[in-house]
Amino acid sequence: MNQKILKLENLLRFHALCRQLHCLGQRRTLAQWRHVFSSAYPVWTAQLYARPWQTDVFIGAALSQYRLLVTKKEERSRKSQLSSTKSRKEVEVWIGITVEELARAMEKDIDYVYEALMNTAIDIDSLEADSHLDEIWIKEVIKKAGLKLKWSKLKQDKVRENKDAVRRPQADPALLTPRSPVVTIMGHVDHGKTTLLDKLRKTQVAAMEAGGITQHIGAFLVSLPSGEKITFLDTPGHAAFSAMRARGAQVTDIVILVVAADDGVMKQTVESIQHAKDAQVPIILAINKCDKAEVDPEKVKKELLAYDVVCEDYGGDVQVVHVSALTGDNLMALAEATIALAEMLELKADPNGPVEGTVIESFTDKGRGPVTTAIIQRGTLRKGSILVAGKSWAKVRLMFDENGKTINEASPSMPVGIIGWRDLPSAGDEILEVESEPRAREVVDWRKYEQQQEKNKEDLKMIEEKRREHQEAHRKAREKYGTLNWKERSFIKYQEKREQPLKPKEKREGDSHILPIIIKGDVDGSVETILNIMDTYDASHECELELVHFGVGDITETDVNLAETFHGVIYGFNVNAGNVIQQSAAKKGVKIKLHKIIYRLIEDLQEELSSRLPCTVEEHPIGEASILATFSVAEGKKKVPVAGCRVQKGQLEKQKKFKLIRNGHVIWKGSLTSLKHHKDDISVIKTGMDCGLSLDEEKIEFKVGDAIICYEEKEVLAKTSWDPGF
Repeated sequence: MNQKILKLENLLRFHALCRQLHCLGQRRTLAQWRHVFSSAYPVWTAQLYARPWQTDVFIGAALSQYRLLVTKKEERSRKSQLSSTKSRKEVEVWIGITVEELARAMEKDIDYVYEALMNTAIDIDSLEADSHLDEIWIKEVIKKAGLKLKWSKLKQDKVRENKDAVRRPQADPALLTPRSPVVTIMGHVDHGKTTLLDKLRKTQVAAMEAGGITQHIGAFLVSLPSGEKITFLDTPGHAAFSAMRARGAQVTDIVILVVAADDGVMKQTVESIQHAKDAQVPIILAINKCDKAEVDPEKVKKELLAYDVVCEDYGGDVQVVHVSALTGDNLMALAEATIALAEMLELKADPNGPVEGTVIESFTDKGRGPVTTAIIQRGTLRKGSILVAGKSWAKVRLMFDENGKTINEASPSMPVGIIGWRDLPSAGDEILEVESEPRAREVVDWRKYEQQQEKNKEDLKMIEEKRREHQEAHRKAREKYGTLNWKERSFIKYQEKREQPLKPKEKREGDSHILPIIIKGDVDGSVETILNIMDTYDASHECELELVHFGVGDITETDVNLAETFHGVIYGFNVNAGNVIQQSAAKKGVKIKLHKIIYRLIEDLQEELSSRLPCTVEEHPIGEASILATFSVAEGKKKVPVAGCRVQKGQLEKQKKFKLIRNGHVIWKGSLTSLKHHKDDISVIKTGMDCGLSLDEEKIEFKVGDAIICYEEKEVLAKTSWDPGF
């Protein structure tokens, strides 16, 4: 408005100035005639003078009227803008809002959000209903909807009250009562751990193990003739079960380290020592297989010095017992040493109040549902107790001991099987007793909420990283194409797209370089072990290993359908697949591979990976000849170079492939056009015979001393480079 008024004022003042100049000119002319007309015509002379104040009044009035009109017009437009702004609806959004939440906040359909984001830099195909949106895309959608944006911190700042269950404070020492020690037997594979425990329990545990190798933790209560009780955990010694050994060390009071006198300290022996040290648990050394001739237990003691395990014989505090698990020699001495160490540790627990414990193992029983093996650490577990472990809860319907006998209560240090879980908890989860089922559900809901919050934080972090990468790529692309016209840009982008590899979605169905697998195990710990081994897979450049699904329990129709969809293989460990399931799998072309021993399963997986790799071609030499002379033979109007050769090794076969070697380098590879002995065409030349031959490439020149190699190509199955470490 001010600029318009200023222009008008300048224009009016210029007009007034012109009129004033015109008046001045008239004054000069009249001044010359004033003395003539002044006396005779006084009134007429006065009217000749202009009055400048009348012009100023006119200008002022015009300007004031114009200002009034412009001001009223601007006020009307401002009011209309304010009214339109007030009419726009406010939409409350927050950082990290999902597509579905934004549509709900706008009271629109999800498709509206997708339509608003079309023709933008965001990848619409990758957007799901629960995908988080960046700030720039939130603003874009709100702008296109004609709505008003309002940022809210409510979604971020809203904090739910912590409803988790926690361990209760330590009890008064006066209320604690003595408890049995929890002892973990550790050591290298096949050093006699299970046989040793079998002798103590007087059962046939080892006979039940596949190949005599412990596949998962077994918890057993052993009653000695003296009346004392010891809870033993038998951990696997195989290299694959490192996580289980670590878990066994965390819930134990004493570690019995079994070392075979004939083998000495091995890899898993060292690992077991480290687990015991990490858990700050005392060690008792049991040197096994001492009944064998020519074994030296002292050698074992000396080897252990390198790992800071100093026996009492060498001035340390580690008790040593020479035993024979096979014959049962000195087993009572080992038990007495364990009880003596337990008395020194003064192990006590509170048998009253809510139960606290640890899940040792979990599995799904076909008739009983989810089952856990647990060690009770505090309180007394009874039928009907409400327990929480991880993101699962249970109302105890049944309890049983290691022999399958039903029991009514379980006190501290006692291993117990628990039935009544709603879902299967994970091995290593902490067990806590709560007062009621609603409270148990509340705890589980809180833990699931917490897990979801952590996942959301990770997702937002990943989204932010992707956004930065996208912005950086967009900036570089703009710099790259900034000086080009649209035709040049389009041509370069087309060339780049042709050179790019196919995206996973664009790969053809049933790609042979991808192996999708489904893992099913008998217990949670077995599945955990297999997944840990798969984490070591480092040959994705050869064949991609894709884990589609894993779980505990027998193979089901759902697993078969999933394997059919992804063209995958089902691996089962210590589980069953019924006849109906196997027939269904055979009809759908799905492989089901069942194993009882862990390393057999891994070997099978390696073979399956190798079968997905392209075969390698190997050259197998059949014969070798040396060139003694070179000459040319006329064939029509052209001359063909011919080499006179003598076969040094094997034989030359015309139908096979040949290569020309000069000074150790391959000059040519291909086929022969002719092979002659004297003047006869032949197909085979044997050792010691002379021949003439010509190649399928005429430009190759022979030289005396060159070597001709006859060979055949054979396809050899490739083998994966993945080494799981055992």
